[in-house]
Amino acid sequence: MTLPSSTLIVRAFIRLFLGLLLSMSLASPALTSSKHCGYEGVWVEILGAGSGELNDGQASPSYLIWHNDVARVLVDAGAGSQVAFEKSGASFETIEAIAFTQLRPDHSGDLPAYLAAAQSDSRETRLSIIGPSGDSAANPSTRELMQRLFGADGVYPYLANAMKPQASPGYRIRSVDVPATGSKRWARYQTEHVQLSAIPVHHGDIPALAWRIEIGDQSVVIAGAFNNSKNLVANFAKDTDALVVSHAIPENSRGKLLELYAKPSQLGRVAAQANARMMILGHRSTRTRGRESISRNAMEDNYKGSILFANDGECWGL
Repeated sequence: MTLPSSTLIVRAFIRLFLGLLLSMSLASPALTSSKHCGYEGVWVEILGAGSGELNDGQASPSYLIWHNDVARVLVDAGAGSQVAFEKSGASFETIEAIAFTQLRPDHSGDLPAYLAAAQSDSRETRLSIIGPSGDSAANPSTRELMQRLFGADGVYPYLANAMKPQASPGYRIRSVDVPATGSKRWARYQTEHVQLSAIPVHHGDIPALAWRIEIGDQSVVIAGAFNNSKNLVANFAKDTDALVVSHAIPENSRGKLLELYAKPSQLGRVAAQANARMMILGHRSTRTRGRESISRNAMEDNYKGSILFANDGECWGL
């Protein structure tokens, strides 16, 4: 029996649609909206994909690194990220380090909330808080900021016990300054689960770092906000599984914004030079919302890997 031509067309369309879905699922990194970021392997959870603006609709920058269903590293703690952390199902007791790309409030604003909440946990192990060195009273170092916030004469003196060398009861905090000038790689943190390294990046007059997290058999580089004037990130991120960058400015940006951020075309070149398997764009600002297709085209001129625009609560498997 000969089928009507309209039926054949519909069947062909269905086969084409299913084929496209299959090819997308094979080509794209794993994405889950489950409470946990996968039970095996390394996952990057987006706790905050926004830029700190009041009207961007998302939490400020924050990323949670999971390995085999255990959250190990928190990178940045922007405003709103603590609520997202609670929703993630992660336990703060398993977090070994909090690493900051910079110390401005949109990257560190929820730190007091995390530490205050941790007081009621059963955590007994030392927590390392690692971030950039400072260069002035306006840009304090990580250790200076911790004292200003949690020292005996700080803003939250009731949390000062954790800052003591032998905090009892409970855990103690170890704060570490990483040089945010020059080009030397810092690599002085390693546990049985994770290894962290960092390099300075140029972000105007704000001390800033890019972080590389080696965990399991994979790596994640969270470069944060940078303008790549020294072209250091590509080598630092060489062959990484995931490169996380800031989608803060559109391709047609001019002036002072270029002192702070890289344009999409520059991000594409960095990812290509690094041979990164995927690039995740966080720190999404109102300047770039709605311009994702334009940015993608600019990045794809150089980069042929997966390009993922982050949203709060997403989990990307490596």
